[in-house]
Amino acid sequence: MSQPTPLLEVRNVVKRFPGVIALRGVNLTLGKGEGLALIGENGAGKSARVKILAGVQEPDEGEVLLDGKPAEIHSVRDALDRGVALIHQELNLADNLTVGANIFLGREPKKLGLIDSNRINKESKRWLDAIGLDCSPRTPLNHLAIGQQQMVEIAKALSIGARVLIMDEPTSSLTQHETEALFRVVKDLREKGVSIVYISHRLGEVKELANSVLVFRDGANFIYYDALVKLMVGCDVSQFYYHTLHTQGEPMLEVDGLRTPAHPREELSFSVRAGEIVGVAGLVGAGRTEMLRAVFGVDRAVGGEIRVAGKIVNIKSPRDAINAGLALVPEDRKQQGLILEMAVRQNVGLASLRREKKGGAFLNRGYERTVTDEMIGKLGIKTPGPEQIVQYLSGGNQQKVVLGKWLAMHPRVLMLDEPTRGIDVGAKAEIYALMEKLAKSGVAILFVSSEMEEILGMSDRALVMHEGRITGELMREELSEEAVMHLATGSAMAAV
Repeated sequence: MSQPTPLLEVRNVVKRFPGVIALRGVNLTLGKGEGLALIGENGAGKSARVKILAGVQEPDEGEVLLDGKPAEIHSVRDALDRGVALIHQELNLADNLTVGANIFLGREPKKLGLIDSNRINKESKRWLDAIGLDCSPRTPLNHLAIGQQQMVEIAKALSIGARVLIMDEPTSSLTQHETEALFRVVKDLREKGVSIVYISHRLGEVKELANSVLVFRDGANFIYYDALVKLMVGCDVSQFYYHTLHTQGEPMLEVDGLRTPAHPREELSFSVRAGEIVGVAGLVGAGRTEMLRAVFGVDRAVGGEIRVAGKIVNIKSPRDAINAGLALVPEDRKQQGLILEMAVRQNVGLASLRREKKGGAFLNRGYERTVTDEMIGKLGIKTPGPEQIVQYLSGGNQQKVVLGKWLAMHPRVLMLDEPTRGIDVGAKAEIYALMEKLAKSGVAILFVSSEMEEILGMSDRALVMHEGRITGELMREELSEEAVMHLATGSAMAAV
């Protein structure tokens, strides 16, 4: 009996970037209604492959076939016309428009030469109902939670008749509830014949959503078989946490009565000692990122006092924070941590520009080269060299460049906002090992994480936030998922 023709095939695709071969003759086969997971280390070529399928990039060699016939995909429009849609990790929506306007953005129906809003809203409602999103097409997109916006992306893809839906780390910014809702939609789409290509570093998601798995290594297919998910069951993530208790010094960061612009009525008070790792847990919207931004001077604090190494500091800007010995690795490395079009050397030297300038006004390129070589070796940054453009590095290596930029400043206090978001297990382990090494050397570390395993595995102590306030503090021996969630939902506020 002959095998049915695959819906989608990729044959011997090669993709090169300056100094990097991202894909080395890779292949892929996808059947109708199939769920295929792509996994592998950062830099293995997962995102490069799906960008080719979605028309974001063109291959240098090889071909893509749809229904057994060669498909010329030179642009995103070509891909959409052929029923292939990509949902990016960073959503590709216009938050100043309505939900319906986003679903039909770029292909608005017209009536008498004008945009037919009534038809847009009517058609959009049909697709919103299809995925179970209960909101009006007239709702401004920025009124929706991030998980709901993800559903709008799916509705948009379905409205163009997508037969292949590619999802790149779709749950990286979602709450547990939003993730569960997304999973229900994905399973329903597969039952209706839509094929799913799913990129994730979370093996539990792969187990739940995929019936076949393709593992990448160094830009090539490494292993490809349907039973791989069974081999992933029972993977013990605790092996990646290296944390041990160290001798702790005096308080290095003390925050007393801090009030942030986002929650001006709530006062935040806490401290972090030299050599201590303090985790900050809480649900999305709890105010964790806003707290770090206020401490670092990105957002001007409404009130409160900050002391570094026992001395009161007046932090009105990030420059004040840097001068005081603070460093912040932001949640969004691409938008806030890096200049993607610049080289590794230039990015590593950014924070040190003012301190290390020559002759009062000139760049110290000698220092840049020296410190970049040091950070490449110290952090294990995988790059052809210090002149490599950062946008061509994997997510994990980009995160290491951000860390290198701040470690070059020898901070007293290192603040990390979602330090392992969107990076693979191996890169996570390297970040954890680095945090451990820094704490051992006496650096005070304050980190925000939405991953419970990180909070439990890496914290000497955890602060838990809910609606802009600290609802509790848990010592290492008190840390458990139940205890954290009890505080994160505000259930134990009376005890604070």
